[in-house]
Amino acid sequence: MLALIQITPWHWAGFILFVFLCIAVDMGAFSRRPRAVTFREALLWSAIWFTLAMLFAGLLVHVRGREEATEFVTGYLIELSLSLDNILVIALIFAAFQVPSEFQRRVLVWGILGALIMRGAMIGVGAALVQNFSWVLYLFGVFLVGTGAKMLFARQGAVEPEKNPVIRFARKLFPISPALDGQKFLTRVNGALALTPLALVLLLVETTDLIFAVDSVPAVFAVTQKAFIVFTSNVFAILGLRSLYFLLAGAIGRFRYLKAGLSLVLVFVGAKMLLDPHDHAPQWFQTKIPTTISLLVIAAILAIAIALSITAARREKKLPPINTDAHR
Repeated sequence: MLALIQITPWHWAGFILFVFLCIAVDMGAFSRRPRAVTFREALLWSAIWFTLAMLFAGLLVHVRGREEATEFVTGYLIELSLSLDNILVIALIFAAFQVPSEFQRRVLVWGILGALIMRGAMIGVGAALVQNFSWVLYLFGVFLVGTGAKMLFARQGAVEPEKNPVIRFARKLFPISPALDGQKFLTRVNGALALTPLALVLLLVETTDLIFAVDSVPAVFAVTQKAFIVFTSNVFAILGLRSLYFLLAGAIGRFRYLKAGLSLVLVFVGAKMLLDPHDHAPQWFQTKIPTTISLLVIAAILAIAIALSITAARREKKLPPINTDAHR
């Protein structure tokens, strides 16, 4: 068996360079002219990002071993599944601001760039905390179980920009133009520089991702405490978020059982974090759940939630409309 390659700063730099090259290609070659993203294009790019993630997992098998490759795939699946709930909120934001479909692409590209920076900072802090204070994993576990239980009973409300504290704060600091100026984030009103409504949309998208990252980043630490695996699995999931949005945004509301599935995923990974062997846990309390079993459980939960949603949607289509005249 070949010796495992140690992850060095050069590996981090090479991966980050690859990520920025991907974003530069997207922003320069594909986002220069505003246009709507077609379903076929979104499907193609979703397949490309997924293929790249799986190729990276295959590379990890050779350089870091099968265990870390499985951890990467599990973390990637967790992040990708939790991003589905994020897609629904982003769709509500675009609807609230009435953002034309041809401008949504640019918002998401810049939103993903900001999300990568924020996630990188959060993962760095999380990894440092876990390395120096292993008991933090128990806090993450309790938080994830509580968040999963809360998500199961929470209802998604409409986005109300005027009531959002972030938007209200931005309006106090900067002048806001009354209308869009193409796909620009900045414009001039009476000679003064001002934010456009599209900039407020970008601000809301970034804030939304930050809120979701508070759940998803600790969830991956339940699978592995290796910072490189946590970071790369997060990054690949975020890179595919834009194309996934255009692929699923119109139909995400039909997956009625998806939120219940995501809540169960959070509860499961939180329980795994609490049960996995840690330095501060009593021996009788420690139960190691293999990463392969975790991957299968998470995949099964999501598959069942999606299957139940599709079945319910098809059943509703077959039901005849209610004849209200018959009851008069």
